[in-house]
Amino acid sequence: MAGKKSKKKKKQDDDPNSKHVCTNRKARHEYDIVDELECGIALLGSEVKSIRNAKISIEEAYGRVRDGELWLVGANINEYPQANLMNHEPKRTRKLLVHKRELHKFAESAEQQGFTLVPLDVYFAKGRVKVRIGLAKGRNLYDKRQKLKGTTDRKEIRQAMLKHQ
Repeated sequence: MAGKKSKKKKKQDDDPNSKHVCTNRKARHEYDIVDELECGIALLGSEVKSIRNAKISIEEAYGRVRDGELWLVGANINEYPQANLMNHEPKRTRKLLVHKRELHKFAESAEQQGFTLVPLDVYFAKGRVKVRIGLAKGRNLYDKRQKLKGTTDRKEIRQAMLKHQ
């Protein structure tokens, strides 16, 4: 009798070409996210290697529309130590790659009063670095408190339901 060969499915977490690198947790707290857009980003080789090592910070970054193009300003990608002379500037402005029609839709909304373009996530998809940009409106302090109160209330209700089952 011939034994069956078991085929193991490759999980997405094991794939080095598709992995989550960093999240801007502060953005979801300080802003109401109205819409999201997935963008590519133009990088140098040493920047990609640093991002693979999770040496990126998007906490202070924001998006800016300039001359019909979308730019990521203030993102910090640490230098890659093995790159020596061919290294990059950590806080340079980087171009985001988006289709023109998506950019026009986002740019019109961003020009309205009070809207900001905030990076939410950085991740790899099929070996390419992607940035998720959110169209956001700033929250007031009382809005933040109301959101926190609502989440704690939902959590307490869920725990009470689980106790009574």
